[in-house]
Amino acid sequence: MPAENNLESAKDKDNKEVKVRAVEGTKENTVRIRNVVKRYEMGSVIVEALRGVNMEVQRGEYISIMGPSGSGKSTLFNMIGGLDKPTDGRVYIDEVDIAQLDAYELAWLRCRKIGYIFQSFNLIPVMTALENVTLPMTFAGVPSEEGVEKAVDLLTMVGLGDRIQHKPLELSGGQQQRVAVARALANDPAIVLADEPTGNLDLNTGREIISLLKRLNEENGVTIISATHDLKMLDVSDRIFWIRDGRIDKVGARHEIELEVGALEGEEA
Repeated sequence: MPAENNLESAKDKDNKEVKVRAVEGTKENTVRIRNVVKRYEMGSVIVEALRGVNMEVQRGEYISIMGPSGSGKSTLFNMIGGLDKPTDGRVYIDEVDIAQLDAYELAWLRCRKIGYIFQSFNLIPVMTALENVTLPMTFAGVPSEEGVEKAVDLLTMVGLGDRIQHKPLELSGGQQQRVAVARALANDPAIVLADEPTGNLDLNTGREIISLLKRLNEENGVTIISATHDLKMLDVSDRIFWIRDGRIDKVGARHEIELEVGALEGEEA
């Protein structure tokens, strides 16, 4: 069946409809980045963090982004997540040019289309696991009872069905990251952005989180884009993007790449 444009609507405080296009079909790109440049002015100094980046991510892919400190990896991540806008170029999420959205539309897209997993978990400490997972659905206007039911299902899916009333400080690091994974999935996002999701975890717990993300990717069709230095996460990726000096240095499918510890920062093996 040919791809068709669907319109999804949200209403702001004045009940004004905001139309956001989504393209459906098989093998379509959920992320398209075209000639993206990002400059920061630091007094009289201009820093060019991204220098004409082009990138495409298909729906259902598991992507890892690699790069040394200062390479532009975090800036690129922020562009994909709609947390920052390019100086030049275009970023499309489900064929929406996010630079053309106003503040309300952008907030709506981030809430409905993108789930975030952070290295430091970023859970609200005074809220239970259940409340942390329910919160994005509250912002999205999901009825309370429906949100609670879905949050319980998500926490059960990530193996925390018996911890839903525990607050973050009552949970281990791995359990907190599982809550973060459940929260990222709360609004059925097209994309989950995982920023060093195993960075604060021990080896075995990191493996568990990687296995969980891969299972969600394969079974639920969730598109996952990770910024990582974890070799184990690279091993489950479909493709790996190396970024250096603000440009995509190389791209490789996992089966085409022989990963070596000495080559993890974009060096040739």
